[in-house]
Amino acid sequence: MSLKIRLARAGAKKRPFYHIVLADSRSPRDGKFLEKLGFYNPMLPADHSERVKLDAERVSHWLKQGAQASERVARFIGRAGLAPMPAVPNRPLRSAPGKKAAERAAKAAG
Repeated sequence: MSLKIRLARAGAKKRPFYHIVLADSRSPRDGKFLEKLGFYNPMLPADHSERVKLDAERVSHWLKQGAQASERVARFIGRAGLAPMPAVPNRPLRSAPGKKAAERAAKAAG
């Protein structure tokens, strides 16, 4: 059984709130988990102290046991100083306009 430290969504529609949980990698995002390790509230400002809370002792324990953190949770853990900060991948194509938008821009410019 491979373990993942990842986000599980809670909260109301358009008011996201996430629990940071330890789960089997095969279980669904909001499904069964083994332990709650903290929470993440993206509705708060980035510098707010209650935006991300982690149980540092338990997170360290599970990382030593071989649990893998998701990309987003790995950043939280890195900022908390519990593990090295992961490299942030450069994804320039995600912000590029789609095929139709590029065609419209080319037509308008040319």
